[in-house]
Amino acid sequence: MNLPKKISLKKNAQNLRRNMTKEERHLWYDFLRTYPLQFKRQAIIGNFIVDFYCHKANLVIELDGSQHYDENGLDHDAQRTDFLKSNGLVVLRIPNNEIWDNFSGVCDAIDSIVEDKSHPHQSANG
Repeated sequence: MNLPKKISLKKNAQNLRRNMTKEERHLWYDFLRTYPLQFKRQAIIGNFIVDFYCHKANLVIELDGSQHYDENGLDHDAQRTDFLKSNGLVVLRIPNNEIWDNFSGVCDAIDSIVEDKSHPHQSANG
């Protein structure tokens, strides 16, 4: 599937890749960078730049700091999530504190979603 992409966001996405948050760096360098399926950092999808995107699993991972929990942040995130889901993507939102408090659980959640997306028609009997 070819997702829409707003090219004017390219410089902003590059800047975000160069200046990742400490939570993004931790998840990227300690898990996603060497993941068996390729993830992209700060990928442009439509009018949005998502934190991490895996094309093969149709998965977007968003790390949410405190700004995501005020009224404007919640509204903006709902619009982003609706748009991404309407393009067939699964959106996993992870609060920043989970990166520090439960990193192995975060990694397990990502693995679980990727596994489900990689084998969507597999029956319970194998």
